[in-house]
Amino acid sequence: MKKKIDPTLFDLCLGIFLYGVVFQLILLFFSREASYSLGLWIGIVLAIAGSVHMWWSLNRGMDQAAKQAARTIGTNNLIRYFVLAAVIFILIYTDFANPIFTFCGYMGMKISAYLNPWLRKISAKVFKI
Repeated sequence: MKKKIDPTLFDLCLGIFLYGVVFQLILLFFSREASYSLGLWIGIVLAIAGSVHMWWSLNRGMDQAAKQAARTIGTNNLIRYFVLAAVIFILIYTDFANPIFTFCGYMGMKISAYLNPWLRKISAKVFKI
């Protein structure tokens, strides 16, 4: 049996990716520094992974009793924030990529959430989801 992807999760991930593409184009206009782009895409990947994890934890929490659901969802929120903070601290100390742009990439999740009604209309027409 073929499972259908959740339309809201698809729209959120699509919005994050489109945010990354637009941000990258603007970034290339101002700077060709590779660490900036690498940091941005690390943040985009973290945002997509965080969105999928959030969707999974919310679906899991909905099947539990109220007290257990609150504990499960809260624990999963802390895990997401801990992973983001750990990656940013690693980037600060290794100079592998720019941590500021990693955070900017992660904020694509917020921008995508605000653009969700618009993205829903587009993805319904283009992708038939």
